[in-house]
Amino acid sequence: MGKRVVVIEDESLIAMLLEDLLTEMGYSVVGLAANVADALVLLDQHPVELAVLDVNLGGEASFPVADALQQRRIPFLFTTGYGQLGLPETYSALPVLQKPFRKRDLQAALQALQAG
Repeated sequence: MGKRVVVIEDESLIAMLLEDLLTEMGYSVVGLAANVADALVLLDQHPVELAVLDVNLGGEASFPVADALQQRRIPFLFTTGYGQLGLPETYSALPVLQKPFRKRDLQAALQALQAG
């Protein structure tokens, strides 16, 4: 099995698509969360090695989850329809995968994340 990854995305179709794509690429998806509270619980309950994190979770900014991932030294990438411009200055140096994306975009972003 590949690296354990968590998907934090409020749009269920996108979350399912990410789960399918990640599984196809050899990752092990250990859980899905659609809001900050569930994401933080998920991180407490499951060891993960990577995360895919939507910036906007139903109108709620996901930055508390980003902070928790950084504290745990878990590499992650943001997803957003706004690209790098969708992030405040504090997070602007972090990797972003702009929606909509293709499998090859996700694959390249994850490879770059793990290489860096």
